[in-house]
Amino acid sequence: MADLKSTFLNVYSVLKSELLHDPAFEWSDESRQWVDRMLDYNVPGGKLNRGLSVIDSYRLLKEGQALNDDEIFLASALGWCIEWLQAYFLVLDDIMDNSHTRRGQPCWYRIPKVGLIAANDGILLRNHIPRILKKHFRGKPYYADLLDLFNEVEFQTASGQMIDLITTLEGEKDLSKYTLSLHRRIVQYKTAYYSFYLPVACALLMAGENLDNHIDVKDILVEMGTYFQVQDDYLDCFGDPQTIGKIGTDIEDYKCSWLAVKAVELSNEEQKKVLYENYGRPDPENVAKVKVLYNKLNLQGVFAEYESSTYEKLVSSIDAHPSKAAQAVLKSFLAKIYRREK
Repeated sequence: MADLKSTFLNVYSVLKSELLHDPAFEWSDESRQWVDRMLDYNVPGGKLNRGLSVIDSYRLLKEGQALNDDEIFLASALGWCIEWLQAYFLVLDDIMDNSHTRRGQPCWYRIPKVGLIAANDGILLRNHIPRILKKHFRGKPYYADLLDLFNEVEFQTASGQMIDLITTLEGEKDLSKYTLSLHRRIVQYKTAYYSFYLPVACALLMAGENLDNHIDVKDILVEMGTYFQVQDDYLDCFGDPQTIGKIGTDIEDYKCSWLAVKAVELSNEEQKKVLYENYGRPDPENVAKVKVLYNKLNLQGVFAEYESSTYEKLVSSIDAHPSKAAQAVLKSFLAKIYRREK
């Protein structure tokens, strides 16, 4: 795995160098240095799970056949396109959320001299994806499908972000709007498509598959992405900040989190009053009252029950899939996230 990661990082250096010498633009030293620094700050940080999953999935689809250098390079390039997409979302997301830190360092727009230039950097990151695809995949029979896939998933993610943002509009706070179906729609579009479906879809296209024949794989991955986000919501409140690398702020930020949805669903009138009065307020006292209520409602137990029943459902859906290779891909994804602590 460490070996795969270093190969993957080498491909980043190749792609970055190509982008910094893109003939479509007349570079100055200053502009090249800016983009170089911007890429290093925003793209290769994080766990790189999405990108590495393309290589893992492709290898499993090839059912144990050794991959040649060209295949490893191409699968890595697609993995990096997903990491570029992620960087583009995060740079803009941090501006929208007025966030302070990301991956343990200040958000890009908070860096001196960057500020709102970060909005244009986000657009550049988005535009790098078709540049990479054109250079390395233009001659492939699945080139048009790849472009279509990235456009589709980007649209779905941006639409999910929109639902999330308009749900938490200032001055229109109404917890009764927070339902499981709303939470599911936000999660499905904002997270599940690009984090779970996209890496596998890239691997399927590389393996010569038609995505229309794999709708069941997509459905299982979207279900897994939803489970992943519920875990995230849970860890935001009950996880160890040392382990997860950040201090959760869903309660302060009035997020449509799975815990809040469950609390609304399970509270009696008196408890609802406590929730309505304290949820979405930044004061530590208000946050503490919400957490006390979460404990009274035994949301840790409710989550444990949700996790085990979801896991069982996912396993039986995967076992029912006719393709052994697809089963292997799905099981590998599930193993990475089941009972995770960060």
